[in-house]
Amino acid sequence: MMKTEEILASLDYYYPDARCELNYTKDYELLIATVLSAQCTDKRVNEVTKVLFQKYDLEGLKRADIKDIENIIRPCGSYTKKASYIKTIATRLIEDYQGIVPNNREYLESLPGVGRKTCNVVLSNIYDIPAIAVDTHVARVSKRLGLAKEMDDVSVIEQKLMKKFPKDKWSRLHHQFVLFGRYHCTARNPKCDECLFKEKCKYYKKITR
Repeated sequence: MMKTEEILASLDYYYPDARCELNYTKDYELLIATVLSAQCTDKRVNEVTKVLFQKYDLEGLKRADIKDIENIIRPCGSYTKKASYIKTIATRLIEDYQGIVPNNREYLESLPGVGRKTCNVVLSNIYDIPAIAVDTHVARVSKRLGLAKEMDDVSVIEQKLMKKFPKDKWSRLHHQFVLFGRYHCTARNPKCDECLFKEKCKYYKKITR
């Protein structure tokens, strides 16, 4: 297994200014964008939310015709379910917290469409809470580098990463793993030949035997 310092140094080389690639200007916009990002690319979510948030603020989303929301977010997939999530999230935030996304994990995870990963993204970016949100990219990179086992689920991977890396690095590490998985260590045709990790990478050793 690679040393923590080696991994952090290499990721800093690749992505020194890693940040969330979802576009947002308000806290609820990040929450909704992250919900929309399930089984969808950030690029497509950004295209959709540009239209959605230009047309509706939070109060508008609460009152909007659900069919109109569905039509706007259709490119994100599962649009009927996600439209319902959006209206409920808008309604509950307004009624429970005057439209503010609270620093309250238990409450956020009670919202429809909001699981631990989404909650981690929101709390990390809005409130600077140290967190590692494990999506498909983070999971893939963790397994390929030998930081997690193939059979590990996202919760196990999160716990393993939290134990291995310093708490003050968690949020940055999450963004770096996401970007590394998205642009270098891709699911298909990863750029292994030019990768700084290849000499100690479990996956690279396997494919070059």
